[in-house]
Amino acid sequence: MAQNALRVTAAAALILVGVAACAPSVQPADTRSQATGLASAPTAVPRSGSDQELILATTTSTQDSGLLDVLVPLFQQSTGYQLKTVSVGTGAALALGGRGEADVVLVHAPESEKQWMAQGNGVERLLVMHNDFILVGPGDDPAKLKGTVSAVDALKKLASAQVTFISRGDNSGTQQAELALWKQAQLEPKGQSWYVESGTGMGQTLAIADQKRAYTLADRATWLAWADKIDLPIVVEGDKHLFNVYHVMPVNPARFPNIKINAAGATAFADFLVAPATQEVIGNFGKSKYGQQLFVPDAGKQDADVGG
Repeated sequence: MAQNALRVTAAAALILVGVAACAPSVQPADTRSQATGLASAPTAVPRSGSDQELILATTTSTQDSGLLDVLVPLFQQSTGYQLKTVSVGTGAALALGGRGEADVVLVHAPESEKQWMAQGNGVERLLVMHNDFILVGPGDDPAKLKGTVSAVDALKKLASAQVTFISRGDNSGTQQAELALWKQAQLEPKGQSWYVESGTGMGQTLAIADQKRAYTLADRATWLAWADKIDLPIVVEGDKHLFNVYHVMPVNPARFPNIKINAAGATAFADFLVAPATQEVIGNFGKSKYGQQLFVPDAGKQDADVGG
């Protein structure tokens, strides 16, 4: 099975019927979200043993942005599977999949994903979509970051000014991207009085940054979804180092012979995400509410095209 091929399944064909009727306001009856902390202690969802039950471990950004509220009902309606979602940081999602406590993972930390695959935890890694990270902060911009083109240069200015920065601190894809930027800046912020780790999901981290009038790194989709709840304008955007790329990876059942991994359901979900009809839904998501798309569909592209 080609890693980046566009695959149309019977399930995907059924999506075409349901897409027009599905609006962003739909709430998935069976989706569970846990916008919670560290990768070392993610909470597993109990398995019922049903062949129709499927466990997805994914990131808080897919939940907080509202994208799952659209995709989960479509998937369930078109396939008959009941999807249970654990929404945590990427590190925690990979940990769940790496222990056989999820059937499929949808995350955004390419280097960690490659390591996870190399360990034999997944059967394939398919490019789904991307958005981008943005640096946001107080309207008065005390660190004077507005107009800075480079995200790395912006972090250097922020560290010099010692203005509060809120990190996810949860080994999420967002935090991994943030730490990579600090590394490029040749700075170690941990332990500094102005550097605070929230240990929470993206939405809550934005709320904390807003309360503390601090800066943070966010994915654009979640920031847009929270724009009416916070006052944190964008100060840096557009840097090529801020691409935020998502892949779906079904868990390898051979890795867990004593666990009933739903391999068929995991493959069905991966096929669903890269199917043309779903990619169209992803590309249109956010336009009616925000006037812009929140995610760019990427199925069929090469990782090098989007930095993944």
